[in-house]
Amino acid sequence: MPGSGKGVMLWRMTLWGMVRPLLVAAAVVVSLAPLQGQDTGAKALVINGDVSVLRDGNPWALFEGNTVQPKAMVKTGADGYAKFQVSDGSIIEVFPNAQFVFRANPPSWKDLLDVVIGKVKVYIQHLNGIPNPNNVSSPTAVISVRGTVFEVNVEDEDGTTFVSVDEGLVAVRSKAPAGGEVFLHPTESIRVFKNQPLAQKMDKDPIARGVIRAIQDAARVVLQRQVGAGGPVGTTPTTSTGTGGAQGDKGKGGGTTAPAPPSAPPPPPPPGG
Repeated sequence: MPGSGKGVMLWRMTLWGMVRPLLVAAAVVVSLAPLQGQDTGAKALVINGDVSVLRDGNPWALFEGNTVQPKAMVKTGADGYAKFQVSDGSIIEVFPNAQFVFRANPPSWKDLLDVVIGKVKVYIQHLNGIPNPNNVSSPTAVISVRGTVFEVNVEDEDGTTFVSVDEGLVAVRSKAPAGGEVFLHPTESIRVFKNQPLAQKMDKDPIARGVIRAIQDAARVVLQRQVGAGGPVGTTPTTSTGTGGAQGDKGKGGGTTAPAPPSAPPPPPPPGG
């Protein structure tokens, strides 16, 4: 240790400059640890139609307020829609005819979803400005994110996966040998095929994208207004009488057809006619 007073002060300042970054890093780790420990489930915020969790191969209906535990398989029917939230504030939106496993690998808290079929939309939240890395997997791809909004749609039994980004940045890696990796920015998308290298990413037309988003938002409103949210598995939600909705009438026989509206009366004759 230096003998002079100035030397001692300089040594202490140097030592503090070396130790301070380590203390900051340790504080970050400590602050994240409780969140990781608490993030054991996903709470159902919205449940509409046929939404269930599989237990021993049997479907059990989910209701708003229920919690989905790690390794659980969640499934939506043709009229099913759900919205879940994990403890860090991230949101998982699930659309009809979808199936996914929540946190299939519990020791790795970064593995958020394994999408088997259908479409999900994920809204990843930052933790006080700290990057929040998460992975979403499909049969053909691994999508790595930090803080962003994106959709994953597994389109068929071969695992063809369509990934599109609304906000932020995601990395999409193909599970095929030498399949490669691409980075997607907002409005960009890519389709990943089984056992094929990644194709060229696409950039959606902003006007067409806005129209598609408006249609999707309208569909969400309709789904969230359905009656009979969280009902028993296999039941059909109640539909308003007289609407003639395609889903409510499909497969029904002997139903009556609503009469056509009367035609408009003819216009009056011209004056002096």
